[in-house]
Amino acid sequence: MTPFSRTSGTPAATTGTPDEALRRGLGVGRRRFLTTCTAVTAGAIAAPVFGAAPALAGQDRDRGHEPHGHGHGHGGEVLVPAHKRGIILYTVRDATARDPLASDLPSGFREVFKQLARHGYRQVEFAGYRQHANAPGGADLETVQGARLLRSWLDDHGLRAQGNHGFIPPSWPLTSADLDTFKKHLEIANILGMDHMGTGGDPTGSSYRADWDIAADKWNAMGAIARREGVKLYTHNHDAAYGFLLDGGPLDDQGRPTRSSGIRKLEYFLKVTDPRSVWLEMDIFWAHVAQYKFHTYTAHDGSTRKNVFDPAGLVARHNKRYPLFHAKDGVVSTTNGMGYDMVPFGTGVIDYTTFFSRVGLRTYRNPMIEDDNSPSATDPAQSLREAKISYDNLAALRRRRR
Repeated sequence: MTPFSRTSGTPAATTGTPDEALRRGLGVGRRRFLTTCTAVTAGAIAAPVFGAAPALAGQDRDRGHEPHGHGHGHGGEVLVPAHKRGIILYTVRDATARDPLASDLPSGFREVFKQLARHGYRQVEFAGYRQHANAPGGADLETVQGARLLRSWLDDHGLRAQGNHGFIPPSWPLTSADLDTFKKHLEIANILGMDHMGTGGDPTGSSYRADWDIAADKWNAMGAIARREGVKLYTHNHDAAYGFLLDGGPLDDQGRPTRSSGIRKLEYFLKVTDPRSVWLEMDIFWAHVAQYKFHTYTAHDGSTRKNVFDPAGLVARHNKRYPLFHAKDGVVSTTNGMGYDMVPFGTGVIDYTTFFSRVGLRTYRNPMIEDDNSPSATDPAQSLREAKISYDNLAALRRRRR
């Protein structure tokens, strides 16, 4: 496989120790960083390191007025312009699936679009096209006719579709049936007005370079098909995809490598996929989980080496290959093995002010609010209520004055 060169962009600082890179990435002062990292021994990070307290809402969100009394650089530049503030509908999946005949709360796509627009959102990312059967249009809108109906509702409420976590062919080489379904989804994407179409899964769950080479071949082929239809095809990460690639050292009893060069799986994927056809959506929460979990590796020579992941630095190095983000927040957890528990955006400890300031291109990026835990079995209004909280906190982000 011939690697493709990386796209040009503003490189992040690469000098200094891994600890310094992590501190810069999270916007943490040296003294605070060293205090937090006192427990780092024998290559094990005891708890996630986090930056400044989250921004809170309290301003005219669409006019970009400055929030008052929240200590985030009054008068600073808006980090996420109003027309770029989005949400993936998975966050409110209980509302789109709700029976409108059994509740007075917003139900189905049309009413949920209306409510999200009232909150201030201007973009949505789909997580499939199904809703409750009693909602207008019926249960399954994964058709050309359904897409036209969805588009009319989006237009009615001033919303734009910007991506979908939907169908990626499981076959490779592609079967005729999978190719036809993939093309149908591209047609739906174009009807909805999407610039991007993607998936919620990793290109492969493997840690081995050979499997990532196969995944790259598949994504290059699919991306070329999408490109011909005017759509950018993207993949989405969980934490494992930013773990270390196994690409050398002694072989196991099945002939597979057992050690790493220190390159992360999706870093390798970026290297061997066509930048004209394959794009990425970084889930910032899961990238921070990867930072917590995957910080040392066994090199080809058997030595243990440290490499702390810098999510914003990776985005900056690959610039426009990251057109979308999942913006989800977390509070520190030292018991769940991930380092964080998911919470509504702006109520956790992930330093989004520093992250968005570092990655730049604010009129190009498309941050989508996500909270997997927003739907509640006992509080049916919770997900849409928390969507409003998250929107306000996203709108409140300002670049800090120097």
